[in-house]
Amino acid sequence: MATFVLIPGGWRGGWWYAPLAARLRQAGHAAYALSLSGLEETPAPTAGINLETHIADVLELLSVEDLSEVILCAHSYGGMVASGVADRAPERLAALIYLDAFAPDDGQAWWDLAGDAYRQLVIAQAGHDGLTVLPRDGVDPRCRPHPLGSFVQRLRLTRPRPELPRVFVYATGWSATPFAAQYDRLRADPTWTVRTLASAHDVVNQAPDETLEVLIETARKLPSA
Repeated sequence: MATFVLIPGGWRGGWWYAPLAARLRQAGHAAYALSLSGLEETPAPTAGINLETHIADVLELLSVEDLSEVILCAHSYGGMVASGVADRAPERLAALIYLDAFAPDDGQAWWDLAGDAYRQLVIAQAGHDGLTVLPRDGVDPRCRPHPLGSFVQRLRLTRPRPELPRVFVYATGWSATPFAAQYDRLRADPTWTVRTLASAHDVVNQAPDETLEVLIETARKLPSA
């Protein structure tokens, strides 16, 4: 049995992973899908919430539940959080999976990596209060305004990169992807396993079988499996 902790992307909570988490549990694994601060069903006050807050959310879950040998799986913005968690608590992790997610270096923010189109979206959607970025029209009504601070705060890595299996899943089915350069970089890096899915960005719902296969295969390849 493996233990998965699932980190959602921007504007979304743990509900986004519900179908995947259910299938993991049916397969005999443990799965924790969390909602980051400010993105809960009833959001906490967003003033002061930033990337470090979201990293602390995951670290708290790992500590409170006393989780170890965790496969940390992140989507989109959640890759920023996963990278911070891997830096702060590598001893609790067994592997990292980035589902069409950012894999930043030290000193980088989501803002640096997301590209001009998404930066313009943030500017347009944050004007209402200057603290949160509204979801775009037509998305799932469970989406919440995303704390702006988490998009603009730079990630600080405090130690050498831990030697953990790392998987990057690149969704090829959307033209607006900001991950093309990252895909080219990581597939040339022997420390990464890179997969492609013929899916738009919402891989959990648009390529559910293939996404589940990536997670199960990652667990199967671990030394302790």
